[in-house]
Amino acid sequence: MKDLLTFDSMLTPKIITLLYWLGLIMTTLAGLGYMFTQSFILGLIMLVGGLIGTRIWCELLIVIFKINQNLQTLANKANTTGE
Repeated sequence: MKDLLTFDSMLTPKIITLLYWLGLIMTTLAGLGYMFTQSFILGLIMLVGGLIGTRIWCELLIVIFKINQNLQTLANKANTTGE
């Protein structure tokens, strides 16, 4: 609990997983809806592009948090060795 309150532990990576699944569901529904109401080809492009885009967006967010985690590890090592 202390880590969470002092921002030593990140909650956001867990939330990103939830956002990823919600994004996949919403992109799939939107793409299928567009395929059957407007244009099949554009709906298919929206579906595939949206799924790939959602994955890339979430991966980039996770990379940012992994960088932060690695920097904290390096800072902790530097503090324990006295440098």
